[in-house]
Amino acid sequence: MERDDLPTLRGMGFKDDELRELGLWQVATGKPDDLAEAYIRRSKKKDTLATLREHLREVCRKARDEGKKIRHVWFEQRSASKAHIRREEFENATSAIIEGGKSKTLYVWKTDRLSRRGMGAVDRLIDEMEPKGARIVVTSEGLDSSLPGMRMIFGILADRARQEAKDIAMRTKIGGDAHKAEGKWPGGVPPYGLEVVDGKLRRKQSEYQYARPLIAEKLLKGVVPAVIADDLNRRKIPTRKGKKWRAQTVIHLAYSPSWAGLIPDRERAVDANGVPIDKWYRRGQPLMDSAGHPISVGEGVVTFAEWQKINKLIAGRARPGTTIGDKTRGVRKAATIMTGVFKCPLCKGLMGNGGANYRCLARVNQGPSVCVGIATTRGRVDDAMETMWRNHILSLSPESTTIQTIARDWLAYEDPGKEARKQQVAAALDSALARQLKLNKEYFLGVSSGMDEETFESLRRDVGNQIDSLKAELAELGKGSDLTPLMNAEALIALWEVAGIEGRRALIAAAAKTVTITPPKCRGDRTPIEKRLVITWKDTEDVRNIDSALAAVQRSKERREAAEQSAALMA
Repeated sequence: MERDDLPTLRGMGFKDDELRELGLWQVATGKPDDLAEAYIRRSKKKDTLATLREHLREVCRKARDEGKKIRHVWFEQRSASKAHIRREEFENATSAIIEGGKSKTLYVWKTDRLSRRGMGAVDRLIDEMEPKGARIVVTSEGLDSSLPGMRMIFGILADRARQEAKDIAMRTKIGGDAHKAEGKWPGGVPPYGLEVVDGKLRRKQSEYQYARPLIAEKLLKGVVPAVIADDLNRRKIPTRKGKKWRAQTVIHLAYSPSWAGLIPDRERAVDANGVPIDKWYRRGQPLMDSAGHPISVGEGVVTFAEWQKINKLIAGRARPGTTIGDKTRGVRKAATIMTGVFKCPLCKGLMGNGGANYRCLARVNQGPSVCVGIATTRGRVDDAMETMWRNHILSLSPESTTIQTIARDWLAYEDPGKEARKQQVAAALDSALARQLKLNKEYFLGVSSGMDEETFESLRRDVGNQIDSLKAELAELGKGSDLTPLMNAEALIALWEVAGIEGRRALIAAAAKTVTITPPKCRGDRTPIEKRLVITWKDTEDVRNIDSALAAVQRSKERREAAEQSAALMA
């Protein structure tokens, strides 16, 4: 039996002989006290694998010195400073210790490889690991969270790592702004038909030969993007990534100022308090110089005048609230419950909202050359899915992972402000820990004169109480949801009835991997839709609960019919 992380280790460039020397060849077994997790992270692909291999070698040497076996090596390429980025492998590494109890040590090479979100994030992680008798070990800095006095050092280094992230972002922004002002490409992938050479856009002949006559000139003639995408697919001309063309892909090209050889203007996003965050949005307009002229960055597939004409043609066909030319529609409300799980039986692509029908999106966006498509009445699919979902969910045992997932998802819908409050409390905790660190520095290092011991103790006590209060609230907010209501069939049916479209969509996604439909046997096929829907469930059903499930569904149906009859009589 081979290790679960063997493909990852080989992907990092390790040979089998070296893995044997490092103790990473055989499956690590033993008591949790003798096992450890190793977390290796890089921010960008340009960081060489040779460097990462050396990081892991140092971790392995440290583990060998301490008599530990590395159970699993978790590797990912993710930013450690951006709060909106989820680090799945980091979560897996910590969960193996905190929740799984599989090991008691987490090895990382350096504190900034662990996190760049400040002392608050690291402090909370240590708080979660300490009750489990677990620890964090940083090999290059010689840190061990289980040793006395180490928490403050962890806090200082974590805060320094967060400041470094801010400095890197500031230097990057200054450099990017300077390049843009000088008419140099600011970075990123150039649009189809163009390439970057020495900081300037230049026509890429292998793509330009199609981009100009088959896309740009047709857009100028008023040909709709869906027809252009279908024509490209019929000619077997792939996108740069080797995929099929879509109408939306053509629209994105048409709206891109870079396609006209201009630098796009970007706008920084802000949070609910108006504070800038690390997200940027392209405004769909070129960046202007001090005289009000667009800044050129080289050649384009179209000229600026042609780009403006194309935008006007698309805007003239725009339909408010849809993906067709409407850039101001914002976030559309959910209209269908099957979005994301319902798939076309022919091309295996997603089926989407087509008004009264569910339609194959590949047929709509890429043309019949990709998929001849299929359509089916939306109402009857939704009604059938409701019945089949209820039958399946009510047939599951209370210990089902699907039931657990539904409980967690429903909590977000029931209390949408809880997650926002967790973020606010986490930010306040970061601030309080920073004040505590600064206070300790000022007193013990003599940075601030005139602070006597009584004043220091009073301030330290106040900050400490605030930190304890915030930690308690964060722990309370982090508690799991009460699953009791979902163990009752009647309550589960009531949950579906009040969920709304977005809620029902989440409930279906929690239970089903995919849903497809068999093609009709003939035009006007009268086969009941329940027999044509093919559902791949995430959990297998428990036949012991089928009878109660059917009975509950029948009672719900009778109540609904009675309510409709009562409403009709009152009318």
